[in-house]
Amino acid sequence: MTNGTPPHLAGELFNQSTGTSITHIPYRGSAPALQDVMASQADFVFDPGIAFPHIKAGKVKLLAVASDRKSPFFPDAPTYADLGIQNASLDIWFGIWSPNKVPAEITNRLSREVSKALAAPALKQRFADLGAESTPLETAAFRKLLADEGKTLSSLIKERNIVAD
Repeated sequence: MTNGTPPHLAGELFNQSTGTSITHIPYRGSAPALQDVMASQADFVFDPGIAFPHIKAGKVKLLAVASDRKSPFFPDAPTYADLGIQNASLDIWFGIWSPNKVPAEITNRLSREVSKALAAPALKQRFADLGAESTPLETAAFRKLLADEGKTLSSLIKERNIVAD
């Protein structure tokens, strides 16, 4: 993946946590990297989820989930925690943002409405079809997630001298 992207950082976290020295090979995205894995031109890829259909079709093997919790889509796949790998999890998430000047009552209502929408069976199924989970977080929990991940990744980027492309 391109330098500084989540798949690259996931690989660097893996290296840091396991004491390995896997060489990062920059790609112009996850799809070309995955194509090289399927063509046996690369040994593995840290993938944000585009491989799911290929895993289900038996074209590639899921070695582990870079998370502390099991994937509902691949419950038999080991997590990093199952393998004894600590401090290397990096889940992919999406957030909804607003300007700081938006009043709290509006952002709180938006948060509640988004949570309701994400709980709707049709939307949950659409996410599942894409290999994703809808996991709404309250604003405070999301801010904590951002702060914790920001601290971890900032330290990693400095330590490993990673420069984004």
